[in-house]
Amino acid sequence: MTEKIDQDADAIVVGGGPAGSTAATFVAMQGHKVVLLDRDHFPRYQIGESLLPSTVHGICVMLGVGEEIKQAGFMLKRGGTFRWGKSPDPWTFTFAASPTLAGPTSNAFQVERMKFDNILLNNAKRKGVDVREGCTVTDLLTDGDRVVGVTYDDDEGRRVELRASFVAVAGGNTSQLHRKLNIERKFSEYFRNVALFGYYENGKRLPEPNAGNILCAAFEDGWFWYIPLSDQLTSVGAVIAREKAHLLQEDHPTVMSNLIAACPMIAEYLADARRVTEGPYGRFRVRRDWSYSNDAFWKPGAVFLGDAACFVDPVFSSGVHLATYSGLLGARSMNSYLRDPANETRYFNEFERRYRREFGVFYSFLASFYDMEQDTGSYFWDARKVTQSDASDFEAFIDLVGGVSTSNEPLYSSIDEFKESTTELGTKLQAAVDDSPDPDAAGQEFMSRSAEMNTVWQESRQVRRQASAPPGRIRPEQPLFEDGLIPSADGLRWTAPDRRPDDDSAVPAAGS
Repeated sequence: MTEKIDQDADAIVVGGGPAGSTAATFVAMQGHKVVLLDRDHFPRYQIGESLLPSTVHGICVMLGVGEEIKQAGFMLKRGGTFRWGKSPDPWTFTFAASPTLAGPTSNAFQVERMKFDNILLNNAKRKGVDVREGCTVTDLLTDGDRVVGVTYDDDEGRRVELRASFVAVAGGNTSQLHRKLNIERKFSEYFRNVALFGYYENGKRLPEPNAGNILCAAFEDGWFWYIPLSDQLTSVGAVIAREKAHLLQEDHPTVMSNLIAACPMIAEYLADARRVTEGPYGRFRVRRDWSYSNDAFWKPGAVFLGDAACFVDPVFSSGVHLATYSGLLGARSMNSYLRDPANETRYFNEFERRYRREFGVFYSFLASFYDMEQDTGSYFWDARKVTQSDASDFEAFIDLVGGVSTSNEPLYSSIDEFKESTTELGTKLQAAVDDSPDPDAAGQEFMSRSAEMNTVWQESRQVRRQASAPPGRIRPEQPLFEDGLIPSADGLRWTAPDRRPDDDSAVPAAGS
């Protein structure tokens, strides 16, 4: 039997991970009634342990958990180390080398997601969010073309209809609620990889001060991540192309042993390690890391956040960053809509354009970064070869995947189209590492000069500035798009660029 509940909330958030808990908290902080539904009971296992500075020093501070995160005992992450391409020498980049990140905010953390996600969810409860765990959302309620609520099954087996002014879907990559609104999920033809991963104790660490860095090591069939979660615990995953996925039909411990043996650096780091075989980290897991993007990130009454909207290959640890950033953007739009429903389209178009832009920057950079192996006999990399394009082509590419061009295609459908619209960054990086007596310096210079990564870091600086500003005071930023909006003084709503950031009045409709 279905229990019907009339308008019970201002907003419903589906999913209690970083995207959902971030969005729910920021909406509740504006005084709105928010219900968050998650099918699991926290703490629960989740992959994606490596954070970026904008999450730690920006969004977590805005949420009010910055100090709690610092005191949680997570492994300090200063940057990343890569054994990539043909060069046998690993190279390192540090966040501190970027003027945008230099100073006390030039680090992040490697986190156990069970602990990190639980911190965010408990904070949502403290901020007034009605968190309901053990609740599986089964459908979206609609009135004509508008989403007006959800149907969910609670822990006691009751089916409940819950209505609200707005619904945020943050159920991760397995969420299928986009299909309820005829939203198509478009998959990349190039980043269709499969990851086999597990956890090890007593693995080797990089030399200080980089012992907490994520290590990414390429080998013939793909690449490994090696993420130190504590002095003892390490997350280890092998990412291989879908053409090699048949290997995973064999015994997973044997497959992983063979893959480790094929990557000398990872074999060295795990030589004296022991695989964890008990508890939440005690088994191998397989995940399809197929990059994708929905063809729409919102519909009237509903917005899709984090992996429910898009996902990109994890080599640069973008998952939690994109999740929390989308949560912030989505909350700004929901808060603005709840004050001013007449401008729903303008508020959520701002969300979608900004989130597509951030996703597109990582997608573009990865397309170039994967063009590292100059040996055309390597099948894994050869399928991802990209070629040179001039600046105007690159700008067109960013516009396209960022959702600000006339095209609605977020991902390419042919290898020729893909090649014509990507850059030569990967080739430049390989040449820099090959020609330099100091691989660390070469890799650092490449990362600091990368137009795409600097775009990400500039956005990171704005979020961190929002977090560190005195309450209600922040220097107004410029809109990212023509006729675009900017954050309000508290960072939790949108305002027009020609208005004071603390102006609470409605935003004029575009073109008015």
